[in-house]
Amino acid sequence: MDHYTLASCISLILILWPCIHLLLLARRRSCSIQLPPGPVHLPIVGNLFKLGNKPNESLSELAKTYGPLMTLRLGRVTTVVVSSTNMAKEILHNHDQAFAARSISDAVKAASHNESSVIWLPSNSQWRKLRMIFTTQMLTTKRLDAHQGLRHKKVQELVAHVHSSCMAGRAVDIGQAAFVTTLNLITNTVFSTDLIQHGSDSAQEFKDLVCSIMEEVGRPNLVDCYPILKWVDPQGIRRRITAHFKKLHGLFDRMIEERLTARESSDSASKNDILDAILDRNGFDLGLDEIRALLADIFVAGSDTSSTTVEWAMAELLRNPNAMTKVRSELAHIIGLDRPVEEPDITRLPYLQAVVKETLRLHPPAPLIPRRAEADVEIHGFVIPKHTQVLVNAWAIGRDADIWSNPTSFFPERFLDCDIDFKGHHFELIPFGAGRRVCVGLPLAYRMVHLMLASLLQLFDWKLPDGIEPTDVDMHDNFGITLHMALPLRAIPTKV
Repeated sequence: MDHYTLASCISLILILWPCIHLLLLARRRSCSIQLPPGPVHLPIVGNLFKLGNKPNESLSELAKTYGPLMTLRLGRVTTVVVSSTNMAKEILHNHDQAFAARSISDAVKAASHNESSVIWLPSNSQWRKLRMIFTTQMLTTKRLDAHQGLRHKKVQELVAHVHSSCMAGRAVDIGQAAFVTTLNLITNTVFSTDLIQHGSDSAQEFKDLVCSIMEEVGRPNLVDCYPILKWVDPQGIRRRITAHFKKLHGLFDRMIEERLTARESSDSASKNDILDAILDRNGFDLGLDEIRALLADIFVAGSDTSSTTVEWAMAELLRNPNAMTKVRSELAHIIGLDRPVEEPDITRLPYLQAVVKETLRLHPPAPLIPRRAEADVEIHGFVIPKHTQVLVNAWAIGRDADIWSNPTSFFPERFLDCDIDFKGHHFELIPFGAGRRVCVGLPLAYRMVHLMLASLLQLFDWKLPDGIEPTDVDMHDNFGITLHMALPLRAIPTKV
């Protein structure tokens, strides 16, 4: 947040200080609690000024001084930041149950999304019911295997789009192309139809909508630090994200209404997709708000993380021609040019897998993993009090010099002959979280990211437009729930 906005809000807080002071007295904890160390906090604002516009980076720097388990005061909110493999394992594995809840930002409460979202609900019976829909209706190995043909078709449409750009000598917006592919895969799985087309205005509009939601949810918000300001919404975050959710809900409502109308027709065949499974209930009794939230989770998180990872991977490969040559040589040797890459091929492409792991190490989809203490927990002699907000800095762990040699360099070879994966078992690499709140979409993301990236590299050579040198690729990011490239990556394909 900018300093002008922060200063204006602090002025308002000072006016309201008597009320804030009473609340602080009501919630004051015992002085005997030994919190982890942290920077000295100022009255009222605490350590807010230390966050900056990229909290993952600011918190990583602070951890170098105060340690891998660090306490900050963000306004009224006590926050513990975790920045090492060992401490992440304590939170996400050893004390997983005590930290199974997530801290809920005010932005997520827009349109009451948090009340029905599998991402944000506490680990209660409703959360288990919704998570079961993902694990039994969408993401079982059997269903994923059954949809291989659909994913193959969508990736071939991506290849055809790239080929048309190749013939025209036109640069491809990598992130948008990957986003359209992933989104249409999801809409076919859920609604049995494509939602957007490659290169269309609607594709860019929908991508902008999803990116806006992710950035608003991740944006530092004064309301989260001073809940008394929630009625003011000083930064306008809730207002903007409510409008975004209304657009999504409008789309879902239209699709549901069309399906219900079609099902009333006696000659209408069942689509046998996720929407039919939900409407048939199949043991799940969902209200409209739960259906909207479930679909929003699928569409926003599912489409954004996979496409963003593919874009970062292509950017890193274009900046590192040696790595680009190696991964394309592997594809030529193992697959060749006579047939497209298929999902069973992924296990035979170790360098491609190493490229994806290295991309996720440097650019984790979720840079800060939010949790909340459900009880007082003692860790290494310190106490994390009940209701404390906990942030696991996956971005910092991926760049920890105590774990990784040359931590800021893109070097896929570090993962060859190495059993570290990103599925939540190895805490050196946790881009999708770990424990019971590990990302439910991980199995699908694994298949889609490798398949899209391999297909883009198998049949096309790539160069940067307008004489841009590899070292000139802009690798700055926009902070949010996910990290997007600040400047979309565009590259020109050449047919092999």
